[in-house]
Amino acid sequence: MNKELISALAELEKEKGIKMDTIIEALKVALASAYKRNYQVEYDCRIDIDNKSGNIRVFKIIENEGEDESENNEIEVTPDNFGRIAAQTAKQVIKQRIKEAEREIMYDEFKDRVGDLVTGIIQQSDSRFTLVDLGKVEALLPPYEQAPGERYRHGDRIKCYISDVRKTTKGPQVIVSRTHTGLIRKLFELEVPEIYEGVVEIMSIAREAGYRTKIAVRSNEKNVDPVGACVGPKGSRVKMIVNELNGEKIDIVDYSQDVVAYIKNSLSPARVNKVLIDEDNKFSLIVVSDDQLSLAIGREGQNARLAARLTGWKIDIKSEKQFEEELAEAREERIMGKSEETEEGS
Repeated sequence: MNKELISALAELEKEKGIKMDTIIEALKVALASAYKRNYQVEYDCRIDIDNKSGNIRVFKIIENEGEDESENNEIEVTPDNFGRIAAQTAKQVIKQRIKEAEREIMYDEFKDRVGDLVTGIIQQSDSRFTLVDLGKVEALLPPYEQAPGERYRHGDRIKCYISDVRKTTKGPQVIVSRTHTGLIRKLFELEVPEIYEGVVEIMSIAREAGYRTKIAVRSNEKNVDPVGACVGPKGSRVKMIVNELNGEKIDIVDYSQDVVAYIKNSLSPARVNKVLIDEDNKFSLIVVSDDQLSLAIGREGQNARLAARLTGWKIDIKSEKQFEEELAEAREERIMGKSEETEEGS
């Protein structure tokens, strides 16, 4: 058994990269515990393992009272049948070390994949969590990373975004997301070659997962229409992404360094008549025709909210009628104010 043990440890070091010295040290601790447990002794003992022959010996430590511990005496107490216990213990320790090494390798592999798009198969889904089989590891899709309205059925294939990788005693815990804006970015990179190649660039994404996403794009080449590239022939490219997101609406707009133009574009599909901006406070007042007001604001304010997040500007939307009424009130107040000043002066 002893020579076989050394050979096995040497092979492990070669194949798995687990150092022989590391396993031997762990084995000494485990064997000391096994010796005390099996032979019901309470005294301290030391295990000696010869790195070449693999011979295992047990020494009882005899403490010298009042003297330095380094001068403690030892006597060999290796039992005749200790080889059987040593073999069982060695097997357990080696198994444990292999598991730990594999977990470490797995963690190292996945920790660098945060931000990747992965395809997995739904394994289990309930109110607490959903497990997604990624091949080498099962990823966790927690409720807060699930898009509202989506249903995850066993055996379904699903694309997810790796949002986090955590180190645990049971190995790496991979957290995947269906709500992250990174999922949108990766899906467009997958479906739109111009984005993958850097010809078209995604400048900003605003998303309310399961409902609607706005994405601002620009082209780095004059002859390439960024919105057209993302939409694809007859809408084929964006349709693939919408299908993957189970019908989530996607607005693709032109990015512009001109703030007024960018804010106008961000409120698509509504048509904007006028944009008044306060650069110091990053505030914009939007004026639309009366029939465009509900479209510009969107259901429960969603269109305006996403446009504000996309551009980074506060947005207030008024209809032409509201704007004219407020303008008239402001003029009237100004005139009244001047009249009062004139009366006081006289």
